[in-house]
Amino acid sequence: MNMIFDTHAHYDDEAFDADRDELLETLFSTGGVCAAVDQGTTVETSKKALELAHRFDGIYAAVGIHPECIDENSLSELSVIRELAADPQAVAIGEIGLDYYYDTPRELQKEVFRAQIIMANELGMPVTIHDREAHGDTLDIITELRPKGILHCFSGSLEMAKRVVSMGMYIGIGGVVTFRNARKTVEVAEGIPHDFIVLETDCPYLAPVPFRGKRNDSGMIIHTAAKLAEIWGVGTEEVLRITKANAEKVYFGR
Repeated sequence: MNMIFDTHAHYDDEAFDADRDELLETLFSTGGVCAAVDQGTTVETSKKALELAHRFDGIYAAVGIHPECIDENSLSELSVIRELAADPQAVAIGEIGLDYYYDTPRELQKEVFRAQIIMANELGMPVTIHDREAHGDTLDIITELRPKGILHCFSGSLEMAKRVVSMGMYIGIGGVVTFRNARKTVEVAEGIPHDFIVLETDCPYLAPVPFRGKRNDSGMIIHTAAKLAEIWGVGTEEVLRITKANAEKVYFGR
């Protein structure tokens, strides 16, 4: 029975150019995957995510502008993102957020992030949020604007995770939880209610142990789920059942 719901993937990435169709067909037929949300990072990749969502049953799209991709044209491009969000296969505004690791101007990042959250709230859609070395500003903005959705690849503290969950948002956990140095992620997985955790890959990146450093895909979530099962003291199938139900609540309102 297909129980893997990958809440955050990038199958539009060139890393999948050689075998994308074959891989996706296999994942959904025999790889245990029931759904995956392909995340846009620009107008063009958002369009590609929608193309994939229309070609493959079980693929859905998030449309948005990633903080690493923001430039002086980004605010004007949000009208296109809004148009793309009207597509029935679009289930979220994403991947959006803040990334202070790179040199993109922070004030512009915050302006575009806020504008995309406001758009999502107006459209009644969840967001998928990227937060890299920007925990304080990310938390301030979501506390002010109160979106629904997911903080993906969560790297903050347990205290921050509890505040996020208290606002009704979900925490995305991926292959990092299997890494030897993943103490903070393990603490978060232990310390917040199971009903607010979803699984993700961020593929082709962040493959779990024992595939760390390899190209990631949604089928590898089984290893992330197994680690979460160990942390929670339940079976892997129970982890998949819980996280699938959580993902369906976020993206489909079920």
